[in-house]
Amino acid sequence: MVVTQDKPLASVFRQMGSGVFPPVVESFERGKTIFFPGDPAERVYFLVKGAVKLSRVYEAGEEITVALLRENSVFGVLSLITGHRSDRFYHAVAFTPVELLSVPIEQVEKALKDNPDLSMILLQGLSSRILQTEMMIETLAHRDMGSRLVSFLLILCRDFGTPSKEGITIDLKLSHQAIAEAIGSTRVTVTRLLGDLRQDNMISIHKKKITVHNPVTLSQQFT
Repeated sequence: MVVTQDKPLASVFRQMGSGVFPPVVESFERGKTIFFPGDPAERVYFLVKGAVKLSRVYEAGEEITVALLRENSVFGVLSLITGHRSDRFYHAVAFTPVELLSVPIEQVEKALKDNPDLSMILLQGLSSRILQTEMMIETLAHRDMGSRLVSFLLILCRDFGTPSKEGITIDLKLSHQAIAEAIGSTRVTVTRLLGDLRQDNMISIHKKKITVHNPVTLSQQFT
């Protein structure tokens, strides 16, 4: 298998499967669990459509969001990094309706050994995710929910934003409940805070898609 930078990762991922074990296509509705912490790490996932939330669940029942994965992301690869088979570390949930490809982890290990270029592609993707995780931790370190919300919106602008006439539109249909779950807040609080931002003309919302009019101004004023 030849990997080139201009070759879509989805095509590469599909080629990992042999005729006996072709990639499995799976769909999940928003809020459905893809895998739980402690589940056997038997497959590696490629996100074709939608967004996936990775979180850590602690003994007290608190769940902390550590990353939001966008399309063309690979996840479920911890065993590949550690070098030994381990159970799932994160709780993976469909943040929006998603479509996934998955292959057995043994086939990914073989593909990585056969082609070092593929290892570099996966490493670049993981580096981006580590950066986002650090940003999410900084977001949750804010005590007031207003700052948490703004920081979260700025992360979404960076990873899911597309330029529009009004500013940067986050290319996700986000319910207030989904945002609340991501930042450890409540739907009522998120609704109120988003209303304040709209009143101040910092954001606009159309069909559940949020547009940040000026990310720099929003960052300077609220974080």
